[in-house]
Amino acid sequence: MIEIHALSATELDACLTELADLLHACVQAGASISFVLPFTNADAKAFWSEKVRPGVASGTRVLLVARHNGAITGTVQLDCDTPPNQPHRADVCKLMVHPEARRQGTAQALMRALEAEATKRGRSLLTLDTRTGDAAEPLYRGLGYQTVGIIPNFALNTARDGLHGTTILYKHLSL
Repeated sequence: MIEIHALSATELDACLTELADLLHACVQAGASISFVLPFTNADAKAFWSEKVRPGVASGTRVLLVARHNGAITGTVQLDCDTPPNQPHRADVCKLMVHPEARRQGTAQALMRALEAEATKRGRSLLTLDTRTGDAAEPLYRGLGYQTVGIIPNFALNTARDGLHGTTILYKHLSL
């Protein structure tokens, strides 16, 4: 059974090591989530503490975690820190599932919970980007996300040995 819930800033602090381990494992497995090798557990801890925690603490970012048998197996973030002319929109950020927990419905459960949270917050448009050709692309399309386009040579591969494109997607939610 996969359990999904949002973490407060205090709960993020308490789970920092586990969150860092998750992020580290995903990056080591080649996930394209903005990081390149070498990538240490200290780098992962800094990401959660310095980049994610402030938004969670201020209420502009929602951090959802998936747990299986008590262990964190995945996360996704809803970034609601949008300009004044975009109060209806939010960004989906950093969907990640531990390599050993993939193909068990965790990513889909996280995305459905994220969409419910977005709706609860009055956000009717979600946007995201993913590495072109990544395994997440069919997941997003299966959840109703529409492709806007592809930007070629957008980012370095995790191993720093080449560039890859990014696919931009969106979804309208019913409020």
